[in-house]
Amino acid sequence: MENYIQKATVIFSVVCLFIFVFLVSIDSKAKASTKHDEWIQSNLDEKLKSKARIEIIKSGDTAGVALSNLGFSAAEAANIIQASSNVYSLKNVHIGRKFKRSDKDDVIKLTYEINAEETLALTQKKGEDWKAEVIPRQVASRTVVVQGTLEDSLFLDAAKAGLEDSLTIKLVDIFAWDIDFARDIRKGDSFKVMFEETFDDSGKRVDHTIIAAEFVNRGNVYTGIRYRDKKGNIEYYSEDGRNLRKTYLKSPVKFSRISSRFTTSRKHPVLGYTRAHRGVDYAAKSGTPIRAVGDGKIVYLGWRSGYGRFIEIRHNNGIHTTAYAHMKKYGKNMKKGRLVKQGDIIGYVGMSGLATGPHLHFEFRSRGRAVNPLKIKHKSANPVAEEEMTSFSVQAKDVLRKMTLRSQPKMWG
Repeated sequence: MENYIQKATVIFSVVCLFIFVFLVSIDSKAKASTKHDEWIQSNLDEKLKSKARIEIIKSGDTAGVALSNLGFSAAEAANIIQASSNVYSLKNVHIGRKFKRSDKDDVIKLTYEINAEETLALTQKKGEDWKAEVIPRQVASRTVVVQGTLEDSLFLDAAKAGLEDSLTIKLVDIFAWDIDFARDIRKGDSFKVMFEETFDDSGKRVDHTIIAAEFVNRGNVYTGIRYRDKKGNIEYYSEDGRNLRKTYLKSPVKFSRISSRFTTSRKHPVLGYTRAHRGVDYAAKSGTPIRAVGDGKIVYLGWRSGYGRFIEIRHNNGIHTTAYAHMKKYGKNMKKGRLVKQGDIIGYVGMSGLATGPHLHFEFRSRGRAVNPLKIKHKSANPVAEEEMTSFSVQAKDVLRKMTLRSQPKMWG
């Protein structure tokens, strides 16, 4: 009997101990769980508290509207705009630009993208005024080389090679003084372009610039190298330092075809009889931009008989004038007496006056006498300054070497 009681006591004690351990374990897990949940919640609160909020400027938005959407009161928005006024005015914000707000602890940080290079940064600590400064944005860049051969059209073949239209237009602009892209290019011509792309700190591409280019036209090799001189002027030069820019462009219309050439006897398509055609006709789509071929002053703008809408420019040397006829309309702010620069858009191709289709009639006159625009040899602009030739030559050789190396196919094996 005594042994039985002792055994029962031991069993009871063991059971009680087991129950106690079990209950403690449950309580510990519950406490651990509670602590873990509290930690998670606290962490979430912290993350939510410091999470950035972004507001993109939309059409019609003001800085005040954007700041209100970010949770600032009208009074606080006014304080922010005032605080920034000493370094940057928020009165003119731009569509697509971003405001970014982040709150952490007792500090509010606010940024606005001014442009690809700069950011407006504002900071406010609890109980203090807003502080504003303009800081540089991080910019990344990469250099790309593409090359191709003309089989169909310049734009189509350039696109196949990896050159987008805006860069193809820049390529045309570089060689516009040596190559008339309306009549000179042929199947089998080739091009090579090295350009630099730049990206802002959000990964968005903000610019692309041609560093060097080569165009082979009818066996002639034309090379253009971008160079900034000591005065900050940027031009494209040949390998020997000759400026590619000349006194006059080869063509007033970038992409067109010649429908009629300079001649002393041509049957007029409207009047029906033969008379001299003292200019060149460029057939192009209605609305195609017309460029001033050189610097000068507009001495006539208006309707001139069979020429329709007509502009005459006297160029800076006082010897040459150019005339542009049959325009659909004039360029923005063009008027008699206005000074124009080479490449300015002075009007748009049309068929005003006596014309059977949209085209530009272009004339070049020297001392009042009409000469064939296609046979004029134009003087180059200033070459690389003599004192900068050494610096230019080093840069030119390096750029051309890199363009050659990057355009060569990779060899494996």
